[in-house]
Amino acid sequence: MKKNSILFMLALAVVGNAYAQGNQDNLIYHSPEYSIYKDKVIQHDFRSDILSAGEIRSNYRGGNLHWKKHKDLSQYPQFQSDYLISDALYNLSVEEMTNLIEADGTWRTGELWGGVWTRDISYSMTLSMAYMRPDISKNSLMRKVRDGRIIQDTGTGGSYPISTDRIVWSIAAWQLYLVTGDQDWLKNSYEIIKNSITQDEQIAYDRETGLVKGESSFLDWREETYPRWMQPADIYESECLGTNAIHYQANVIAAKMATLLKDKENIQRFQTNAQRIKNGINNYLWLSDKGYYAQYRYGRLTKIVSPRSETLGEALCVLFGIADGERAKLIIRSVPQTGYGNSCIFPQIPNIDPYHNNAVWPFVQSFWMWASANTENESAVMESIAAIYRAASMFATNKENFVAENGDYATDTNSSNMLWSISGDLSIVHHLLMGINFTEEGLVFKPFVPKQLAGNKQLTGFKYRNAILDIEVKGYGNQIASFTLDGKKKKEAVIEPKLKGKHKVVIELKNNQPAETQISKTKNYFSVETPKVYLDEYAQLGWTQVPNAAKYIILKDGKEMARRNRGGINGNRLNIERPDSYAEYQVIAEDANGVQGFASEPLAVYDPKLEQRFDLSQFTGNAVECYGNLSGKAVEISSSVNLQIKMPIEVSESGRYIVDFDYANGSETVTSGNACAIRTLSVNGEKAGVMVFPQRGKDVWHKWGFSNSVMINLNKGMNVITLSFDKTSINMNKEEINRALIDNMRLVKAK
Repeated sequence: MKKNSILFMLALAVVGNAYAQGNQDNLIYHSPEYSIYKDKVIQHDFRSDILSAGEIRSNYRGGNLHWKKHKDLSQYPQFQSDYLISDALYNLSVEEMTNLIEADGTWRTGELWGGVWTRDISYSMTLSMAYMRPDISKNSLMRKVRDGRIIQDTGTGGSYPISTDRIVWSIAAWQLYLVTGDQDWLKNSYEIIKNSITQDEQIAYDRETGLVKGESSFLDWREETYPRWMQPADIYESECLGTNAIHYQANVIAAKMATLLKDKENIQRFQTNAQRIKNGINNYLWLSDKGYYAQYRYGRLTKIVSPRSETLGEALCVLFGIADGERAKLIIRSVPQTGYGNSCIFPQIPNIDPYHNNAVWPFVQSFWMWASANTENESAVMESIAAIYRAASMFATNKENFVAENGDYATDTNSSNMLWSISGDLSIVHHLLMGINFTEEGLVFKPFVPKQLAGNKQLTGFKYRNAILDIEVKGYGNQIASFTLDGKKKKEAVIEPKLKGKHKVVIELKNNQPAETQISKTKNYFSVETPKVYLDEYAQLGWTQVPNAAKYIILKDGKEMARRNRGGINGNRLNIERPDSYAEYQVIAEDANGVQGFASEPLAVYDPKLEQRFDLSQFTGNAVECYGNLSGKAVEISSSVNLQIKMPIEVSESGRYIVDFDYANGSETVTSGNACAIRTLSVNGEKAGVMVFPQRGKDVWHKWGFSNSVMINLNKGMNVITLSFDKTSINMNKEEINRALIDNMRLVKAK
């Protein structure tokens, strides 16, 4: 697919016919999909009217969607500008924020989502909630701590460590410290972050690549962003862009906290972790031919990259400095943007309902906006503002997401009044237009006002520690001409933390237009489906044909070995030599535009003589009756049973071996719960890796599958392989359910 990269100057001159139903003097933004004016949004036959700074009425989908401010919001910062739509959406967001304050003093996640979720509250606080309500935010963060560690929310295969993005909590904790300067909070949150990183180092850090394992941050609905063949154990082994970005930043923050608290022995440790992760992202995930990072590494023994973009991860890499200088600018220019905003991933996955797939999430769009401002790309900034404004105006609420294909709110699951969408909307005013940034040095101002939103803007009653600020920004651009505090010019646009009382800040901008304007605006696009690979009766490699595929790329151990055009009714065949060692084959379908789908599930091909199976009951002397597996019995592991299983085995030659376990875990469903079983794998007394035994279905103890695989070194003769439950094997289950049934250990000679 050729990207429709264009110079997309959003300060559109009105040429020829006037846009239907609109006053051109009030036009802020126009695209083929919709237009935004100072007091209305028009999307084909739909229209949203901004009746006042406290009222919005929309006929979207032929309905009568209406919001009218009915609460006293005077305790929060007040915003006023020359743009009624900005004022109204700000007030809508502040009021919806107040709807989410629970009786117990925590944040509700959304109208349809009760309780506190680690990633939701953390991203929301980073965008704006940390300073809007520090008290509620602190309570919410502490709700997600148990035994001195951050809680990973319920999720795929039983939560941690299939998902490892709980560490985003640290970014929110640091933001709260920057807002309040609370030394007790700094000390307490540091210990929680340190404890969590310590466990992650043992369970999720890949020392070979420098990357961190675990599901994509917030993209936690499996087939919505992963190929269908991937089991939770496979997802654990994936190394994802967004997840690694937040692990990088968590270690950067931990090093800063350690420095402030004079914990000298850990400063270097966290700095080294951060550098290792940064190097891993740039070495293993950067796609030089596309100008952005890959979505993730995935596979079984051999990992390949998914060339899809992943908007949140790309944005965070820019914001955190993982992508340096020109690379950061290139990302903002290169990541595809659809007509309704930046979809979570691009291209989309076929035959999967919109939710993370084929969807735009306003909070993600907000981080993209921040990253675009960091790289001085005015076009990308304005596209983001427009995407958020259109949705909030048309729906008369801050929905969680909407369909990338058509901008509709009918995704698989959606909610109004969503905390992180609200937080992103508010950040347009506070972070972008008014330029407010919380730092260790104080409040630093870096306004970015697109020319389309030029004029005067006033934010009154903004609280910063012991000061109350009335802030005025004049003009447009991202360069400050003058900065005054209480009428006195200052060299630096900084408010020091020690300032007290009520003060007036006035910022005049230079009315400059940043030079960066190029973006990759394109129509929404779907890749082709994923083929299935098999060996036929003649031991030839075959694969299923998928619709719209023009060619197939055949991989052996992650490297391309052949290409074939689309086959006939019986598909393609490829003669392969029977390898003398373990090999994995995959096939990727590619369409006529050169856009690839996911790689097929790896097909392991090896001489059966290279495989050995070991019944675990021979090592434990105990077993439970079961069915559906090879032996009719299995060994139970839990937090109280078989805490250590030593398996003395003999191999005829030294070398590299692949080890995994045939297991069942019926503690909960595949999609929720927090009872993934975890064990440390050791070989001859040395740690060799981590085995995970994710949930496979609630009360389904007869559904067998394989754990993740670990490559180990064995000596000729006797070796001892050990599965241990230790202090790093703790999952997120407060009842300490850490249970699985294991039938046998599979050992395959690899090299």
